[in-house]
Amino acid sequence: MSYAIEVAAACIFALALIHTFAGKQIQRLATPYPTHAGLFHFLGEVEVIFGFWALILCIVIWVVSGKGAVVDYLEAREFTEPAFVFVIMVIAASRPVLLAVSRLLLTVARFTPLRSELAIIWLSLSIVPLLGSFITEPAAMTLAALLLRDRLFLLPVRESSKYSALAVLFVNISIGGTLTAYAAPPVLMVASAWGWNTAFMATTFGWKAAIAVAVNATVLLTAIARQIPLVECARAGPIEEESVPIGVTLTHLCFLVFVVLNAHHAIIFVAAFLFFLGFTQAYERYQSPLLLRESLLVAFFLSGLVVLGGLQQWWLQPIVRSMDAQVLYIGATGLTAIMDNAAITYLGSLIEGLSHEAKYLLVAGAVTGGGLTVIANAPNPAGLAIVRSGFSDGSVGALGLLASAILPTATACVAFVLL
Repeated sequence: MSYAIEVAAACIFALALIHTFAGKQIQRLATPYPTHAGLFHFLGEVEVIFGFWALILCIVIWVVSGKGAVVDYLEAREFTEPAFVFVIMVIAASRPVLLAVSRLLLTVARFTPLRSELAIIWLSLSIVPLLGSFITEPAAMTLAALLLRDRLFLLPVRESSKYSALAVLFVNISIGGTLTAYAAPPVLMVASAWGWNTAFMATTFGWKAAIAVAVNATVLLTAIARQIPLVECARAGPIEEESVPIGVTLTHLCFLVFVVLNAHHAIIFVAAFLFFLGFTQAYERYQSPLLLRESLLVAFFLSGLVVLGGLQQWWLQPIVRSMDAQVLYIGATGLTAIMDNAAITYLGSLIEGLSHEAKYLLVAGAVTGGGLTVIANAPNPAGLAIVRSGFSDGSVGALGLLASAILPTATACVAFVLL
């Protein structure tokens, strides 16, 4: 791409970031201007913003270099991750999977000294994020957000507490995927290039992340426990009019595992997803409406980020390259707030001669900052799409999330730097 297009892409990316932080204010314009309420709600959707500005970028490339340049650029992008997130969200949010996980957590909750509703909140913010190391972060985010939606976000809890809970969820999912070398996108980007396997991740990152996850969940629950009303938590999930046969549940879980194992092969997991859709139709009586709209919006968001992010390397990589080991940790954490953390580690993997300490701090900083904004970590839009109805105006303010994420992010910093 020409220098002019790269500069234009950087400016458009900056406008997209500004748009993200202004999303809540844009949606509020629907009240004084009801004639255009639909447009303001559309432009205020976080999941729509990056796709919208990706379209603007494509138009700019078309005007400057022609249609062929747009086609060549888009075909050079890798859209496997957005497709995977869409598929895994739909499967993980299906009623049989959600009920199975809910029943498991409810069983574990009975052995804790907490009220069952509080125990499930704690488990959803601690154990489920750590499961992201095995079933992938998007699947863990989907399950945790669905479990928390009815038990926390839709309850009459203070708005500030909901922001704190969302921030803890985002941070814990981001760092909770570091027990293995394949589940967290920022780790996956460097694992092969640097020879990091699951044993290395568990002993170098994983145990520290587990401590930070537990501390974050415990601190949050202590702060909001009195706001959670005493409710009947005997039910296993949000909807359980009819029990699901074990065969149907096992089939759904098999689809989930198969898609996770083939997460990097779109042709395979998309084919499996089509079979999954057929199975849900065949056993419709045991299904709830699939999470298609939210999943499509998240995939659209991530696709927009792929398109916009592909032309940011020219300014981002020199910044990463110029930092020494200690500054790199702070820089990676901060840059993650404005750029998907997988992009940060990918650019770092292209730099030759990085010391072991620099590699560690780069990845640690990238996963630490994964909860600062919605765009900081790929699974974040999935969680937001599920729980945002519990917030006023049905939207989450970027500044509110950023402020709420400071404390759990600091906990992760302490764990990775001092332990």
